[in-house]
Amino acid sequence: MHTDTERCVRAVQSKDARFDGWFFTAVLTTGIYCRPSCPAVPPKVENMTFYPSAAACQQAGFRACKRCRPDTSPGSPEWNARADAVARAMRLIRDGVVDREGVPGLAARLGYSTRQIERQLLAELGAGPLALARAQRAQTARLLIETTAVPMADVAFAAGFASIRTFNDTVREVFALAPSELRARAGRGRVAVPPVPGVIALRLPYRAPLNPSNLFGHLAATGVPGVEEWRDGAYRRTLSLPYGHGIVSLTPHPDHISCRLSLTDPRDLTIAISRCRWMLDLDADPVAVDDQLRSDPLLAPLVDKAPGRRVPRTVDAAEFAVRAVLGQQVSTAAARTHAGRLVRAHGMPVEDTEGGLTHVFPTSEALAALDPEALALPRSRRTTLTTLVAALADGTLKLDPGSDWDRARGQLAELPGFGPWTVEVIAMRALGDPDAFLPTDLGMRRAAAELGLPATPAALTARAAAWRPWRAYAVQYLWASDDHPINHLPA
Repeated sequence: MHTDTERCVRAVQSKDARFDGWFFTAVLTTGIYCRPSCPAVPPKVENMTFYPSAAACQQAGFRACKRCRPDTSPGSPEWNARADAVARAMRLIRDGVVDREGVPGLAARLGYSTRQIERQLLAELGAGPLALARAQRAQTARLLIETTAVPMADVAFAAGFASIRTFNDTVREVFALAPSELRARAGRGRVAVPPVPGVIALRLPYRAPLNPSNLFGHLAATGVPGVEEWRDGAYRRTLSLPYGHGIVSLTPHPDHISCRLSLTDPRDLTIAISRCRWMLDLDADPVAVDDQLRSDPLLAPLVDKAPGRRVPRTVDAAEFAVRAVLGQQVSTAAARTHAGRLVRAHGMPVEDTEGGLTHVFPTSEALAALDPEALALPRSRRTTLTTLVAALADGTLKLDPGSDWDRARGQLAELPGFGPWTVEVIAMRALGDPDAFLPTDLGMRRAAAELGLPATPAALTARAAAWRPWRAYAVQYLWASDDHPINHLPA
């Protein structure tokens, strides 16, 4: 979008928050860059130039605006809606792959050479993978500096910096303030809240509107006992992370999601935030999605009644694939029971001082060693589950933020017991394909029939062609027409 100068200028002059994260405005006369909705007086058109990423602005020598704080805007929805190499690279960078494995690790996951990846990212985003990862570290550092009392040395390593000196230099370069000055500036006029030891509290921004009912309702209603719970108006769950484990508590508010994180290793902070945003689909562009779905006169009333529905995803694609198999042809309650047994037998125990969480969901490696006869499942489902976890454990099947959606679908379909419903629900909720579709789902077909839409899978698929590329969101609106617990916030 940043190449459409006229459209960008209109967005900046109208201070349209819908475009925050889509592009950034760099002001030539001041040397700063802003989000489109910056409250300052818009600069003259001849003094504006536009970039596709904060990293590109920083690489061009611009520093972040102190008023609109462009680094805190929601991420671009473009990377969640595309399946090409650049979008997959962005999702992996957001998940911390460059920090952990370097650019060669990123390239290997994508199946390209380092030079190809760097060239593609530079051409489309104006910055290479190292610069993009550096911008993400700076954003995390600012978040910790301004919203917590964590010592600066701990902030540096939690944000992913290799040294305190690099941390200090980067913060000064990006924000034109020393870390201590950033913290002092953020603390003026704010009532001090005593920090809870070991807990990091922060806000997750999103593009309005956001309807929390089906999003949090689905996560709570299908939650695995011991791994997930709804407590005091918050969805809580355990996290399996690269350097350890953690517990997150997420509470919906009218203008943000409140996030409380407890981690065994602070280096996992950036990844934990990214995975929580991914699970709640917070980088989506609900206005674009809803406008497309409203073009169908039968869907329009559902959209107008409760706009801003998101797709409830997961923090771990492999975990969700296992749960999808356990949920085949059984009720929500039975699926939770099966998953709970698996967790108690093979999950890693954790201590939760604020609630009732007891385990981290078992890894594929742990499940690959289980005895199939110990599973209280039909024999065919045991075969499906053991084949899946074996493929995940040995790496022949990769389900992660950088997965190629079509390739993953093909690999899943080749496994025994994987029909279209299981493949598509994994594509929708684990891989994040916004166009995944479930025409054979009974709830979908019942809702479609009640609305006057075609009820047979073939006819419904043909009608849904007009909803592309947002068919996964149409599924949420159709599911929400039923009075099922997944569609309501728990009392």
